[in-house]
Amino acid sequence: MTRWFNVAGPCRPEIHYMLPATARLPDVMRLIAQQSYFVLHAPRQTGKTTAMFSLARELTAGGQYTAVLLSLEVGAPFSDDADMAENAILSSWRSDTLARLPDELREDPYRAPRLDPVE
Repeated sequence: MTRWFNVAGPCRPEIHYMLPATARLPDVMRLIAQQSYFVLHAPRQTGKTTAMFSLARELTAGGQYTAVLLSLEVGAPFSDDADMAENAILSSWRSDTLARLPDELREDPYRAPRLDPVE
């Protein structure tokens, strides 16, 4: 398959040329191992979203972590209604989780935990 350079939106490694997230964020694995917070700050259109998607894929593929991104942007239209904003955010998180995680890690976050009957 032919790849090309992407100039709009998040890159997809199967069709776009891109660097691994850990190469673009050299200290991020140390910060994650230390359970530290980090901020990814850069101008628009510089690859922040692509880097985070790639990092999430790399972390999940490594087997030690299950990483899923959560964007709060989908709640912005509901700035006057916290319940609607929360529902939009959780719905987006759910669909992204189900779409991006490998089959064996997919779990419906809205599903109630199964309680085994006490015998």
